[in-house]
Parts: sequence; structure tokens; C-alpha cells
Amino acid sequence: MKVGIFGGSFDPIHSEHVACALAAKEALGLDRILIVPSFIGPHKRGGASAAADDRLNMCRIAFRNYDFVTVSDFELALGGTSYSYITCRHFAEEYPEAERFFLVGADMLEDFFGWKNPDDIVSRVTIAACNRGDADVGPLHARFRARFSCDFVEVPFRGKEVSSTEIRVGLAFGKRPAPLDEAVYRYMLARGLYARPVLLQALALEKEERREHSFRVAMLACKRARSCKIPEEQALMAAGLHDCAKSVPLESPLLEGFVLPENVPSPVVHQFTGAYLAEHLFGVREEAVLDAIRYHASGREDMTPLGKLIYLADLLEESRSFAGVEELRALFWKDLDACLLAALEMQLGYLQKGQKPIYELTQKAYFWARSHK
Repeated sequence: MKVGIFGGSFDPIHSEHVACALAAKEALGLDRILIVPSFIGPHKRGGASAAADDRLNMCRIAFRNYDFVTVSDFELALGGTSYSYITCRHFAEEYPEAERFFLVGADMLEDFFGWKNPDDIVSRVTIAACNRGDADVGPLHARFRARFSCDFVEVPFRGKEVSSTEIRVGLAFGKRPAPLDEAVYRYMLARGLYARPVLLQALALEKEERREHSFRVAMLACKRARSCKIPEEQALMAAGLHDCAKSVPLESPLLEGFVLPENVPSPVVHQFTGAYLAEHLFGVREEAVLDAIRYHASGREDMTPLGKLIYLADLLEESRSFAGVEELRALFWKDLDACLLAALEMQLGYLQKGQKPIYELTQKAYFWARSHK
């Protein structure tokens, strides 16, 4: 008997998860595949977005047509941080006579060397890896053999580059992400999973073009948030609401009680009114989120990690086009602080060249960023 173990947060499960499992069954001749949603993944800051029971149910729906698949609640019932070595021990005891495979994607295999007790894992299962997008597991064979004195097997399947983060952001913005089983999607809608009603209310104040801009900013910010150790929910809310007051005039009843700081240039007024609406109309209470909205156009000294992220995501989302944008985008993924300094320097140069007024907060942000280089 051959058994495949496929773990992950499945937050949410999508079409490429299913395709990878089916490809592994075909290539490895698996008799049974165990789908094992994690409770809290070791690298998932703040845990999953959807509750454990919902992720379990979505997995069962996604694999409803495959009788060789068992969706296991082992890690969910165990609670705490889910470690693969514990899961592999458990299923080695449950299937002692079976040939066992542990399914991973190319991105997970690259990280495998840093997992907790990887030697324990390879002593109980054979790692089976799928290529994904442009990531190729082939170059990892030599390193794997040198480290573990055994090898992994390649599943002849190259998954599409599907991101659970992109799916979550799309759902929060009321979009219908394509890589979702229709029954899984209906379950999400019925349960309100990944929905953010506050975002939709805020986006209703924006013009269509501005709504799409906010979506692109949120997508970029949420993709970078994890590597910056910023909670995805904070990045999502700050990015989604950052321009909520862009089309709201100062005389609007929505801004009753708002007091604009002195000497604010007109292009950045909306950052202050946006933070006001986020707090007083949309009920945002997290100061980190409000601060990121309040200074997303000007920057400031002593910027928070979230503030840096939103400032840069707003500047560098994929529709932006200006001289030097590609260099900044490359730097964005490598070093956020260096990118911030370069972006502020570029912004000041643009304002000086156009003989436009320079807001004191932007000037202070630049000197602060330079002093912390």
C-alpha cells in the first residue's frame, strides 16, 4: 500500500492543491491520500484567516469526488503549532506497513532544510515534490542528498502559480477568484469567509479606477507582509482603506468634526481625512493601521513597518509607471528600508524639479530614513 500525506494551512484550498494531489496519485501509484490541514503553521504569523472547522470542511468539499482521499483533522485536533515531524510520526504508526510519501511544493522544499526535525521526517516518509510556476526542484537534489543521505522524488507536474494570499485579498474586495472550486466558493459566501464588509463600504466611496488601485495596493502589501513580519490583516485593512477619502470633500458631512493640520499640501490631504473616516466611520481601532493610512502619501519620521509597507505599496503597485519604478520594485522585495530611502529621495527630487512645495513631513521622513540606513 502507498500512502501520500499532504499538509498545509489550506487557507483556502484551491484548484492547484487538488491538481497536485491528483498528479501525485498518478505518478506515485498512491492508494490513499491524506489531506491534513494545519492548526497553526510554524511560519504563519497570527495563524490562519479562516477557522479550523471551515478549512476542514472546505478540504472535504474540494475532494468530495475522490474516494481515495481522506481529509484528516489530526493537526486541528492536536491544536497549537503544527509540526510535520509529529504528523509523520503519527501516520507512520497508523500505516506501519505502507510506503509513505510526504507531498510538498517547490517553495516548501526550499524551506525544508530549516524545518523542525527534518531528519525525523525523512526517516519516516519519502519527500515527493511538485514544481510550481517558475520554481524548479531539480537543483535541490544534490543539496538534499548531501544533507539527508537520501533523495526526494519529483512528481512530474508543474503547478500554476496560484497564491492563497491573492485569493484571500480578492475575496476581501468582493471578487471571485478563478482558482476555486464552485462548491468551495459557495461555502465561503454562505459562511462569510474572508469577507471584509468594512472594505466594501469604504470602496463604495471611491471611483471605479480608485477601487482597482486600492485592490492592487492591497495585493502587493499583503504579498510582502509575511516576510516583513506584519500581520496580513493589518496590511489588508490599511491598504484597502488608504484612499477611502480620496473623493470625499472637506465639507462633506462624513467629515464633521475633522480638523486638518496646518500647512498640508492638497495632494496629501486625503491621507488625514482617510484616517479620520477609517476610525470614525468604519470603526478601525488599531493605531498601526490608522497611522499607516494617515501618512501613506507623505511618509513621516519614525515610520512603523506597516507604514513603510503601505507607503511603498501605494507607490509601486503594478499600474504605476515612472522612471526608476522597476529598480524600486526590485528593491522592495529585497530591502524595505533601502527601498523607502530611495523612494523618498526620488519623491523629493521630483518635487524639487517641478518646483512644487515640499511637505515638511516628507522632508523629515527622508532625513530619518537616511539616518537609519
